[in-house]
Amino acid sequence: MRLANLNGRAHLLKPEGAIDIAKASNSEFGPDPMDLFTRWPEFCAWAERVDPTGPTSPYRTEDLQAPVPRPSQVFAIGLNYADHATETGLHAAPGVPSVFTKFTSSLIGPTGEITLTGPSVDWEVEMVVVISHEARNVAATNAWQHVAGVTVGQDFSDRDVQMSGTPPQFSLGKSYPGFGPTGPELVTVNELTLDTPLRLQCWVNDDLVQDGNTGQMLLPVPALIETISSICTLYPGDLIFTGTPAGVGMGRTPARYLASGDTVRTRIEGIGEMVHTFTSTREGVG
Repeated sequence: MRLANLNGRAHLLKPEGAIDIAKASNSEFGPDPMDLFTRWPEFCAWAERVDPTGPTSPYRTEDLQAPVPRPSQVFAIGLNYADHATETGLHAAPGVPSVFTKFTSSLIGPTGEITLTGPSVDWEVEMVVVISHEARNVAATNAWQHVAGVTVGQDFSDRDVQMSGTPPQFSLGKSYPGFGPTGPELVTVNELTLDTPLRLQCWVNDDLVQDGNTGQMLLPVPALIETISSICTLYPGDLIFTGTPAGVGMGRTPARYLASGDTVRTRIEGIGEMVHTFTSTREGVG
């Protein structure tokens, strides 16, 4: 099952087009995508009964918004790929995730323009996990049972802000408006082969800058959920950005960052692709 947010309304996506969930269910489920996560088991049971040959509507890619627009919590994992940790010169303690948050005001959909905040804005392709059931003290062996699905994410970062101060301002530097794109759709767990790594790629204009796979994670998704849920209660619709492979701008010699007019294309095999263009630095900055 593939879920999308089309102009603020929850839809099932089929190769032929989109199905408006509220209309198809005769209002058994509302149009708000967030409502699905509060009734996830019921929704999945209904979705299995949807006529696969039923009517669909065409849609435009630019009408897709963040599949989970208002999560209660957004967790993000730093340094979860060894090569990325090496290129940044930073390393998390073995077996312990480096956890921060991206504030929900940073979330946007899979296309559009993003305003540069200064001269050091960087890219990070990430697989984003969406929680389906409340999770507290979940063992790694049961973790996938608490996952609705995954989507494509970008953890854009203003490195000057992120690295300012002691300790660094990870959450603030990664939470400007537009710095948390997700989409284009949520792919449910039953569509995935969980033990098969997914390829993650990121292009800046025509230059492939990141090319890795989820099998390179130092701490896989079940371990992340086990650790986070041992401290925080995870709620339906919560997001976990799971880390990025090597190839970010700050890890290059010399460092390379985004400039006005640059287009960032973000892709995860089997999930989808996002495209964003950066515009001039906001007034008074840079």
